Amino acid sequence: MKDWEKAYQEGITPWDKGDASPPIAHWLQEHSLKGKGLVLGCGLGHDVRLLAGYSGQVTGMDISQTAISKARKMDAVNNESYIVADFFNLDEAYTQSFDWVVEHTFFCAIIPDLRHSYVRNLVKVLRPKGYFLAVFFLQDPLDPNTDGPPYKIERASIEEYFAKDFDIMESFIPETHYECRPTGSEYLCWMRLK
Repeated sequence: MKDWEKAYQEGITPWDKGDASPPIAHWLQEHSLKGKGLVLGCGLGHDVRLLAGYSGQVTGMDISQTAISKARKMDAVNNESYIVADFFNLDEAYTQSFDWVVEHTFFCAIIPDLRHSYVRNLVKVLRPKGYFLAVFFLQDPLDPNTDGPPYKIERASIEEYFAKDFDIMESFIPETHYECRPTGSEYLCWMRLK
């Protein structure tokens, strides 16, 4: 498992592009999120602040104390907050606490052995009929490299992990993305808990 705290302490964070996820920003232009939300693996909080501009109460969660400390020092947009927590070891206080969860490649940052636990915890923190918006890194069939993070995933495997508990309402390859990421490398999914 990667030492995320060490990476933030040393400033070795190539995944931090200094701005919110372009696919999520574009998606929010045509959709809305209501209620209380959670952003997983929020890092410095770029997506949290983006979502706070469109929604009510947004909580950013990250395992790195350094990342959360930096996020808290940035100017607030609305009703956002931050917590240091390990998504895989949450206490009962988080059970059915959120109307929606958003993440940008957090699922692909964890080792694949944790993916089933990820889905179980996601179901646990969401309220009934809660929503999940995610941007995944897609596996390139021409690139067999499976070293990570990120641990890329095939589109069919996304359904294998989530279809039992979620209805996939919308999924597509976003046209907007960070300049350093090629078109087709990300996949956006909008799901609802069954």
